[in-house]
Amino acid sequence: MTNVLQISDTHILSKGAMVSGRLDTSDALGRLVTRIGDIRDQLGKLDALLVSGDLSEDGSAESYAQFKSLIAPLNLPTYVIPGNHDARDPMRTAFADALPANGPLNWTRQVGDIRLIGLDTLVEGQGLGTLSSDSLYFLQDALLEAGDAPVLMALHHPPFACGIGFMDSIGLTNKDVLRDAVAAYSGRLRIVCGHIHNMMVSDVAGHIAISAPSPCSTFAYDRRSGAPVGYMTQEDGCLLHCWNAGFQTIRIGPMAGSGPFPF
Repeated sequence: MTNVLQISDTHILSKGAMVSGRLDTSDALGRLVTRIGDIRDQLGKLDALLVSGDLSEDGSAESYAQFKSLIAPLNLPTYVIPGNHDARDPMRTAFADALPANGPLNWTRQVGDIRLIGLDTLVEGQGLGTLSSDSLYFLQDALLEAGDAPVLMALHHPPFACGIGFMDSIGLTNKDVLRDAVAAYSGRLRIVCGHIHNMMVSDVAGHIAISAPSPCSTFAYDRRSGAPVGYMTQEDGCLLHCWNAGFQTIRIGPMAGSGPFPF
């Protein structure tokens, strides 16, 4: 059995700074890390931490240092991909042992039984995301090399429309190309992403795609054409992806309720 923890959209700034003057994202991530630590014996062995973008709010070296200090108690091998708030070179420097020295921040890793594929969708200076031709070639090769191994493929921008208008307007620009790339893949593939600060489950060319929640905020699911643009202060948790002759994904909420009580 292989277990990969996914955290997304932490939006960390340097120590003491607040996002939009309101969100203490460092405290939010710290609380989630504490929560995971409190229930770690319930979860079983964790093999890796996957962080699906927007680690930082501003792409600064200080924010990545703060992020690393906050997740340190997890003591897990950590694999990261960039989101639209990240910056490639500072991120590359901060995670030099896990990211390529040049070009897009694409990578593959074998974690237990799972083949992890990380894809770079960052278009620096913009909110939207794109898989470059280099990244698409990388994906094709990575899927070929995966062989019979189950694949957990991560990108920041969802490969599906989420229905939240202002987020879809800065979504993945070439969803159709990605869909074609994975449609031809007959192996066991689960696609995971972030960006939309909500857990959603969708179908992409016959493969399950799941977006992760954010520890620091949420976007309201509001499909109206005039829906307000902005964030909710509601904090959420993370996802646990398990492989045991098949994929299973579990949401871990940001806090525990009272109990358990006898029936």
